[in-house]
Amino acid sequence: MGRIFVVELDGRSYRCKFCRTHLALPDDLVSRSFHCRQGKAYLFNNAVNITVGALEERVMLSGMHTVADIFCCCCGQIVGWKYEAAHEKSQKYKEGKFVLERLVRSFASDRGRIVDEIDFSSEVYIDTRPSMSDGEDA
Repeated sequence: MGRIFVVELDGRSYRCKFCRTHLALPDDLVSRSFHCRQGKAYLFNNAVNITVGALEERVMLSGMHTVADIFCCCCGQIVGWKYEAAHEKSQKYKEGKFVLERLVRSFASDRGRIVDEIDFSSEVYIDTRPSMSDGEDA
């Protein structure tokens, strides 16, 4: 295994919940209306410090897509997926974009993927899980 070079993002950023590695900037946020098995997810134009898994065909709420799971480059946990190809013309805007799963912080427990709308410092977190991601809002 080679050396891992991590990109440090300036300002507020979305980060991996477990290892706090920077993953995306709020400026790259396209949509907050996506869903995955564990709850809400966000669509981004760009993501850093990730590795891309194998391509697979997935049927989602909006139709068939070719996607690849994306993993945090530091801890290896799944943080979402990347759209490689959309099979329906109306979904082509998703191609090349990244979905990061959101974490909703409550007093009782953490659920989901990234901390949102709460400024605990200058960062928000992407949660990770061992299973695959699978869908979005229409």
